[in-house]
Amino acid sequence: MSEFAQWVLDVGEGKVPTHRKDGEPEDTWISMPHDIVMLLEGDKILAVIDAVYSDFDNSFSSVPYLAQRCIVCPVNTVVDELNEIMIANSIEMPSDYELLYPPEVLNSIVLNNYPQHCLLLKVGIPVVLLRNIDQAQGLCNGTRLLIRRLGDRILEAEIMTGTHIGAMVGIPRIVLNGTSPRWPFTLQRRQFPVRVCYAMTINKCQGQMLKQVGVYLREPVFTHGQLYVAISRVTSREGLKVVIEDEKGAAAATTKNIVYREILDSV
Repeated sequence: MSEFAQWVLDVGEGKVPTHRKDGEPEDTWISMPHDIVMLLEGDKILAVIDAVYSDFDNSFSSVPYLAQRCIVCPVNTVVDELNEIMIANSIEMPSDYELLYPPEVLNSIVLNNYPQHCLLLKVGIPVVLLRNIDQAQGLCNGTRLLIRRLGDRILEAEIMTGTHIGAMVGIPRIVLNGTSPRWPFTLQRRQFPVRVCYAMTINKCQGQMLKQVGVYLREPVFTHGQLYVAISRVTSREGLKVVIEDEKGAAAATTKNIVYREILDSV
């Protein structure tokens, strides 16, 4: 355990041996330990799901089971793809904008930390809260919950993490606003402020401590400390599995570790 903890710290501090690929200016690539990385020939997504959510058929609605495992990825597009697989086992602007921005275009917009237009939910799936609703009840941004009952205007859910584990709470549909410098309007969406969380982005999983973690890197991490955050969410070496794809989609054992040493040296 101490060796694993030291390796995680070395990744975070940029002390793990690195190399560079042809045409790159800096040494940012590291090799993952052979017992952690999964070198596979078949479907990478199904493999990481099986590794993290083993015995899912018998435990799919168990709070202790779901609260202790998650798959983390750098970007939301891959997170959404993973969550869709697991679930399967309006706008303020003048009316003439409707010709430029039809509803199907607006409904397809996906923003960070913003619920999707089509939110596919069912009883017994885990979700993560995207807004601070009631901190006194433990309903904070990042809280993970298990859906217990579905309503048109409210969800009944059981808190799985934080200081209010086991509490039954109501999550209302609320109006959320989203903006972008590229848009001449404010997107307004009435939706439940949650996202399915069999998988989460690396940034969203900060603060979580889990028994089983799968790190799925279809693309490398892209910012300082991101790989460290991903691998440090797990409580033991045995609970960590990493799946890496190279630019051709083949399994790989090396990935980027971006560490700005000047930041650490100044602390």
